[in-house]
Amino acid sequence: MGADLMRLFIAICFDDNMLDSLVEIQDDLRRCGVKGSYTPRENLHMTLAFIGEYDDPEQVVEVMQKVALSSFSVKLSRYRPFRDMFFAEFEENESLKEYVKRLRKALLDEEISFDRKKFMPHVTLIRRADCTKGKAFLPEFQESDAMRVNGISLMKSEQGRHGMVYTEIGYVRAL
Repeated sequence: MGADLMRLFIAICFDDNMLDSLVEIQDDLRRCGVKGSYTPRENLHMTLAFIGEYDDPEQVVEVMQKVALSSFSVKLSRYRPFRDMFFAEFEENESLKEYVKRLRKALLDEEISFDRKKFMPHVTLIRRADCTKGKAFLPEFQESDAMRVNGISLMKSEQGRHGMVYTEIGYVRAL
């Protein structure tokens, strides 16, 4: 059974416009001398529930399908350093918070364990960031367009030759 374990998480994957905005923030931080492990464009996402090692992705997709998802929009609000990382944060969004609450409750009801940390809508831009030089010169946040969320993805995370590789293995479309 152990060989069938997969590292899973439920996420919002971003459209090209949102990805462009996030990469632009990363480029600005690079130009300001912030060093670290920058998240590759193809790995930028918002985690709704990190499940971790689990052997039944179909069960997770079934739970995702049971939780009604209405389309809503997300919009970047700012970026900031946090410990040794940089995050991009999103504007307050009741639809998103309510959906994540219902999703996590459904996972609990089905006894699918997940990381119970408080949900904070963000995307990790840089890990192991070193911005000791030039912290005062961080670029100003540039306004970006909102993105319509029309579905959520079940993602599998695997160690690749050049870092983590995220693969969508399930998708639930909004009503």
